Amino acid sequence: MLVELAVENLAVVERLRLRLHPGFNALTGETGSGKSLVAGALGLLFGGRASADMIRTGEERALVSGIFEIPGDARLHELLEQAGIGAEDGELLLEREISASGKSRAWAGSRPVAASFLRDIAPFLGDIHGQHDQQKLFSPEAQREMLDEAAGAQALLEQAREAWQGWRGALRELAELDRAEQERLRLSDLWSMQRKEIESASLKPGEDALLGNERRVLRNVARLSDAVSAAYALLEESETSAGAGVGQALKRLEEAARIDATLEPAVETLRPALIAIQEASHELRRYLGNLEADPRRLEEVEARLALIERLKRKYGTTVEEILAFLEDVSSRLAALETAGERRAALEESVARLEARYRELAVELREVRARAARRLSRKVQEELAGLAMPGAVFRILVEPCEPGEAGMDAVQFLFSANAGEEPRPLDRVASGGELSRVALAIKTCMAPAQEGAARTLVFDEVDAGVGGAAGEMIGRRLRELARRHQVLCVTHLPQIAAFAEHHYLVSKSEAGGRTAAGVQWLGHKDRVREIARMMSGQKLTQEALRHAEKLIEQFSAG
Repeated sequence: MLVELAVENLAVVERLRLRLHPGFNALTGETGSGKSLVAGALGLLFGGRASADMIRTGEERALVSGIFEIPGDARLHELLEQAGIGAEDGELLLEREISASGKSRAWAGSRPVAASFLRDIAPFLGDIHGQHDQQKLFSPEAQREMLDEAAGAQALLEQAREAWQGWRGALRELAELDRAEQERLRLSDLWSMQRKEIESASLKPGEDALLGNERRVLRNVARLSDAVSAAYALLEESETSAGAGVGQALKRLEEAARIDATLEPAVETLRPALIAIQEASHELRRYLGNLEADPRRLEEVEARLALIERLKRKYGTTVEEILAFLEDVSSRLAALETAGERRAALEESVARLEARYRELAVELREVRARAARRLSRKVQEELAGLAMPGAVFRILVEPCEPGEAGMDAVQFLFSANAGEEPRPLDRVASGGELSRVALAIKTCMAPAQEGAARTLVFDEVDAGVGGAAGEMIGRRLRELARRHQVLCVTHLPQIAAFAEHHYLVSKSEAGGRTAAGVQWLGHKDRVREIARMMSGQKLTQEALRHAEKLIEQFSAG
């Protein structure tokens, strides 16, 4: 349950700390006093949407924190453990901060968490039901979600959703294969021609660079011969060549080194130079021996380079790009050849996934149908206890087009009076009737297990209700509070009188600013507040006596 709620700079609340109790807690106050702020603050702790508009005027941030006694639910403890969050003495601190920029931060057990984590653990801690939630009852999607929750069908629903997505994905892939196959068939002749043209050239990576160099050599044989011959002569052939000079110098130094050993390093330095000159000379001699004009080879090289240049204009700027294009074309043609096999495999996959989806959808329909009968009966019984003895409530589950939530359309049918055919809820329910239907559904769906007690917040669910119907709602909330902590924001004295703990929400003005506050009411103040709710601001002795009697009567009930 919610042990303590602290609010700072939220809307008209400057600073508020509220200690709450087990059982039935009522919050009352004049219209516009800020009664729903408690539900709004709790909604933030449950991962609700945060906005800078929520911050009190003139302040930089708003902060909400709550201390919860956590239930012994294994799944909740698993989620906390996975997030590295520990509960001290069975209590968990949740915090939410909103900055003026509109950004929000959240903490659980003093560890930073995402707002989505708060939404994940919220169902284990509590639930908020307000007038907005009543309007959601008109949504077929919301009705289906309520039925699935009552049926405990979340795991089965997730399996059906995964099967649906797999089936639709396979269908899209098959359709894409058809489109791609048509395009490939149209282009297959072109691809075959391109592959043949490139393959016939028998290109090799880097071939164009080698041929380009060979062409330059063949075009400049005479110049190369003159230059290399001159270089060879300077190194080796003449008496004044570099080789002869270095050889003579080395011979003299070797003679001198035999006399003075300190010249040995110079000898060792010069000896590799002579060897290098000799090796270069031999290399040049071999080069000149192989160098010859070959007009025929030049023609072959020119023709080969012209072929490569034509291919480059079509398929890429380098030989490597042309070969990559060839690989791509070849893979496309190979895919075209194996398209039949791929199609057969995809068709088999589509059939298998569709069969799996329909199997799960049928199972889901059976689970929903059983839950619909059970929930219809329980809600109708609850409505009888809410001063609607002739009311009829039915949940209709009918086949519809397949979707990720199955193949069922869910519709809540209602009739307030015996003998009238139940019709869709949004067509026949008045505001007061809708409030009682919403409460009946919430009561029936609230888990009754000992260890699953939660904080249930009802924010003016008594809208449009009065008199005896209000008393019956109060009685139901009191019964619900035996299993859960109930917080009810109400304007009806008949409901507030059933509460075990009563809080008054009021506004005050100081320094030109309005601030809302909440105070726990003792018996005397509680009598005065319920009397005010019954008769207005002017309290009479008769109203006070009536309020006292109402509290005594309903507390005993």
